[in-house]
Amino acid sequence: MAMIQADHLSFAYEGSPENVFEELSFRLDTDWKLGLIARNGKGKTTLLRLLMGELEGKGSIFVPVVPEYFPPIVTNLEKLTIETVEEVDSGYELWKVCRECNLLKLNTEVLYRPFHTLSNGQQTKLLLAVLFAKESGFLLIDEPTNHLDVEAREAIGEYLQRKKGFILVSHDRELLDMCVDHVMVLNREDMEIRQGNFSAWWEDKQKQDAYELKENEKLKKEIGRLESAARKSGGWADQVESKKIRKNPLDSHFNISTRAYLGEKSRKMQMRRKNLERRQERAIDEKKELLKNLEEPESLKILPLEHHKQVFVEARECTLAYPGKTALEDFSFVLRKGEKVFLRGRNGCGKSSVLKAVIRQAAAASGRGCLFDGTIPEITGGCLTTAAGLVISYVPQDASFLRGNLRAFAREQGIDETVFFTLLRKLDFSREHLEHEMEALSAGQKKKVLLAQSMCKRAHLYIWDEPLNYIDVFSRMQIEELIGKSEFTLLAVEHDRAFCRNIEGREVNL
Repeated sequence: MAMIQADHLSFAYEGSPENVFEELSFRLDTDWKLGLIARNGKGKTTLLRLLMGELEGKGSIFVPVVPEYFPPIVTNLEKLTIETVEEVDSGYELWKVCRECNLLKLNTEVLYRPFHTLSNGQQTKLLLAVLFAKESGFLLIDEPTNHLDVEAREAIGEYLQRKKGFILVSHDRELLDMCVDHVMVLNREDMEIRQGNFSAWWEDKQKQDAYELKENEKLKKEIGRLESAARKSGGWADQVESKKIRKNPLDSHFNISTRAYLGEKSRKMQMRRKNLERRQERAIDEKKELLKNLEEPESLKILPLEHHKQVFVEARECTLAYPGKTALEDFSFVLRKGEKVFLRGRNGCGKSSVLKAVIRQAAAASGRGCLFDGTIPEITGGCLTTAAGLVISYVPQDASFLRGNLRAFAREQGIDETVFFTLLRKLDFSREHLEHEMEALSAGQKKKVLLAQSMCKRAHLYIWDEPLNYIDVFSRMQIEELIGKSEFTLLAVEHDRAFCRNIEGREVNL
């Protein structure tokens, strides 16, 4: 049995005042299907890079297998896909790649198309097929389902069920439940490894958190009681000691036996106080060991603008097109005030095009500029109307464009810096992260920046395009709670099935 081992592993990026890892030790069986779970910025990708040998930390790390990182770098997207296969694995065997493609429900005709013409799902499947076809490697799979539709996610989950010997970084709860048999969790203060899938770990964690909260309350009361008893004992001891000192030796009622009695009483009182203080210290030490890894996300808030219209968006037999290409034909839907509507469909079916068309129409109707750069579809058939004066707050799919510091970004967006920073803190940004340049943030942290700026803006309609890409599972639960309890209007695209099940929204299939 081959084991990946790390002993007292510590790592910090150059110039950073804090370690990403501190004295981390673990053992991993290379036959495990391991899910790696942690909050954004906690070091998941850093750990994979350490296992790859791309980074060097203090302590030791031993990897007895050949690690393969997903996604591999593809340098030329214009090449034929078969040339991309050779770039990823120069020693590939075509029949093995085709075998893996078939298991992933990927038509092998894509091998002879330019790689850039493949959808996100097809590219992900193809690259997984190439790496697993090697058969000699141990895969480190870093968030494979971002930007993928439900069908592609299910195909990848079913495929990984059949495999063994990989580490999967994912925030998709359903994917983790489908295909992992162990989880490694980078907690706030420590690391744990346990057998089972995400749901098994999460159920145990909730029980442990509930137990620790109960114990914490008991200890708080016990510490208060001991403090009060120690003060009383101390007061009594001081009173007895003062009586002993103040007595006049010439007083006929005072004798040696009286002094001895008072001295013994004072000694016992002092001992009792010290015992109570020691018990208090032990209770405080026990309390310190509780709640270190408690996940108790703070509630998020949105304060939407009020609009007099009941219908915000209406599309009737609408067709959207880009130059030389039709994006979507003859679609119809209505979005009413207060609704949460999720557009569903396969990658490339036109979901993002609908969002952009709504934003363009609202901007044109109000005379405001559009909220994003890039190609916007034209309405070439039917009609799409929006309520007059509709103010929109938008979260795009891609957050890689973010540059500079967060304060300057808040000024550019015209949002309140204090409210913006408060939301980011609730989304688990540390004070140090708030001072970082946005280029240094993880992909999940960048997406949180876009979500926080959207929540800060008072709008009639919130349009979010795949808001959960790269977002950690704990923050996903916060956003679920926000959407479920808040009265605002949302038009969104999202493929996380667990998230969509937990939200009482309306689905529109394209």
